[in-house]
Amino acid sequence: MSTNLKYLSLGILVFQTTSLVLTMRYSRTLKEEGPRYLSSTAVVVAEFLKIMACILLVYKDSKCNLRALNRVLHDEILNKPMETLKLAIPSGIYTLQNNLLYVALSNLDAATYQVTYQLKILTTALFSVSMLSKKLGVYQWLSLVILMTGVAFVQWPSDSQSTATKELSAGSQFVGLIAVLIACFSSGFAGVYFEKILKETKQSVWIRNIQLGFFGSIFGLMGVYIYDGELLSKNGFFQGYNKLTWIVVVLQRLFLWGHSCDSSYIPIWL
Repeated sequence: MSTNLKYLSLGILVFQTTSLVLTMRYSRTLKEEGPRYLSSTAVVVAEFLKIMACILLVYKDSKCNLRALNRVLHDEILNKPMETLKLAIPSGIYTLQNNLLYVALSNLDAATYQVTYQLKILTTALFSVSMLSKKLGVYQWLSLVILMTGVAFVQWPSDSQSTATKELSAGSQFVGLIAVLIACFSSGFAGVYFEKILKETKQSVWIRNIQLGFFGSIFGLMGVYIYDGELLSKNGFFQGYNKLTWIVVVLQRLFLWGHSCDSSYIPIWL
């Protein structure tokens, strides 16, 4: 991959990540008449979109032949149940992570969330060293220390905030912080675990993403009915959906590498 293409990919990723955070935060805090959309259903819809898009890409790789597509899906997924089951672990973790990100953005401002979530770079590095035996240079460790320092400064309480405001928002900010920290650890572990699976097998990344999406949809639907079953029965699956909601969902799956090429790797391995 050329250097220009790498930087172009990085620029697009930065734009996509930033726009996703801002739109997610806006969609979770926007006050409208009627029920607000359920974040758990948005996660499930995003997984279905990923499956559909990856199937289209496999179809394209199969020279747009339906029989070839059916044979590939049958041979690579149905005939290899143990290989498919390996994706259940990272898929479940990613589903948890995606739901936690909605919780975090509902309780933190976009800037604090974005900076704190970059701790996933640190967790990815640590899991890569421990699980993949990768070695980091002095400058890479120094970069991680600087990252941790920056996140600590962002979380440092500001004197400009009034005591009343702090008391009112302390609970929700704590919930948001815990949610984003758990998401950082889950992102790091699942990303490295998925990378390890990709290196140990010869299946394409699109097939692996279909497997991830399959389990992600199952886990996501379980979450919908367990935590939002009552609201679902009252107002339906797509309650509160509008144009902004669909923009958020599409942005989540705009880049299909998504989890398989987690953005955590870029600053360290580029």
